[in-house]
Amino acid sequence: MSEPDLIQNLLQGVATGEISPDQAFAQLKNLSFETVGDFAKIDHHRQLRTGFPEVIWGEGKTLEQLIRIIQTMIERSPLVMATRIGTTIAEQLQAEVKGLRYYPQARICALGQLKTKYKGKIGILSAGTADLPVAEEAAVTAQLCGFTVLRLWDVGISGIHRLFSHRQLLQEADVLIVVAGMEGALPSVVAGLVDCPVIGVPTSIGYGASFGGIAPLLTMLNSCAAGVGVVNIDNGFGGAILAGQILRRANHIGALMLSEENE
Repeated sequence: MSEPDLIQNLLQGVATGEISPDQAFAQLKNLSFETVGDFAKIDHHRQLRTGFPEVIWGEGKTLEQLIRIIQTMIERSPLVMATRIGTTIAEQLQAEVKGLRYYPQARICALGQLKTKYKGKIGILSAGTADLPVAEEAAVTAQLCGFTVLRLWDVGISGIHRLFSHRQLLQEADVLIVVAGMEGALPSVVAGLVDCPVIGVPTSIGYGASFGGIAPLLTMLNSCAAGVGVVNIDNGFGGAILAGQILRRANHIGALMLSEENE
């Protein structure tokens, strides 16, 4: 059950006398955040505030910590998602958590999915095959959050004709996430071809002078094309959430305009 539904049911239960104020308080006190052991505080209200539930950063957490956090979130979030989960840990988690899905290329474990389906499409491009883990992290995140995703892989600028042969897909997208390592020039090229926001995601793929993603990060920040925003190195998840926020607000504004027209 989602947080808004839970709050509404609690208030209705108090109003009808089915739930006492003390019982309601006992449930409400853990809605803002809930302590798990001595290592985590789960932010149950994040979806209410931001539109998306809290997501677990998996890297660096022990198996026991991940299990306890996931089990705590299951009851209160329609989507439980953990990023940067390796195959071995994923298999161990699946043995302990019933129904847990694993997306190996994206390195994401998940239960459930957000039910809201947003209008608009998020296009995700990767410059090279080596960028796919970051690109898939963005794609799976966006899909789990209720967005339609268009994938286009291995269209880097060293063979720019590969990109040009997919102009129709570029035009279909309402937001584009462009994932690139090496020198990171692809977002600038793409932004010069389209009329929608472009989100650059630099990756740590490249030879020594790419400095683990610093070179593509700086290239994207210095893009001569207008309309390019940039997230951190290898942050496919962050790129997807930013694209999602853009479409969420666009959906909200569209609904408001329709409502005003009908008044």
